[in-house]
Amino acid sequence: MSTRAALDTEAYEVVAPSQRTSRRSCKRENDEACRECAVRSVSVCDALEPDDLATLNLLKEKLCFNPKETLFYQDDSALSVYNVTSGSVRLYKLLPDGRRQIVGFMMPGDFIGLSLSERNGYSADAIDTVHACRFNRADFVSFVVAKPNLLRKLHEAATHELTLAQDHMVLLGRRSADEKMASFLVTMRDRLIRLGSSAVTIPLPMTRQDLADYLGLTLETVSRVISRLGRERVLLVVPNGIRILNSARLEELGAS
Repeated sequence: MSTRAALDTEAYEVVAPSQRTSRRSCKRENDEACRECAVRSVSVCDALEPDDLATLNLLKEKLCFNPKETLFYQDDSALSVYNVTSGSVRLYKLLPDGRRQIVGFMMPGDFIGLSLSERNGYSADAIDTVHACRFNRADFVSFVVAKPNLLRKLHEAATHELTLAQDHMVLLGRRSADEKMASFLVTMRDRLIRLGSSAVTIPLPMTRQDLADYLGLTLETVSRVISRLGRERVLLVVPNGIRILNSARLEELGAS
């Protein structure tokens, strides 16, 4: 079965600084107010009162990124903070030998660029069409300092991000290929449930190469694992994603 949108292979390209662009050619969403944002309830912005939301609204710049377009680059000055409002973003580091290690996938409601470092520790690319609010980092920090509720929410988000990073380290270390894939799918399912999506079908806009680079596997191994779990009736490959057929078995594998 061919599922081009979700699970095929795709080459990635390293863009030289001289070739970098800042295109915003995809169709923009209406410049909705922060209080009307569809993902506010699952974002740190939910901690703000109406007057504070109005102030935050004045600080944002609403941007649209086409698939494969870069939000920011590794090692560039960290000048902005982004709140993803729709679409999916891949975060990755380029290793000295040119290989790519994907360190995370960001979804609606997630903030990107909250690190205290003066330079970006990774690059961020749009997987599909992404809409995001961009804030000048200095302005955003000044705004946050005066808002204890928002500061607490950001601390919770940073703690959760650290937990995910630690889990990813374990994932890359001592787990089998089947366990890595199962753990990833369970985590994605739980994140989607938080956004109000189905617990059965998991949309996967990323490619199999993305999955390989995130899980520390080869492309061939990712394909074999998906096929094997399909034969065992744990999952079913569907257009644009994966349908979970046996949640108990998937969770058992993911917890191993």
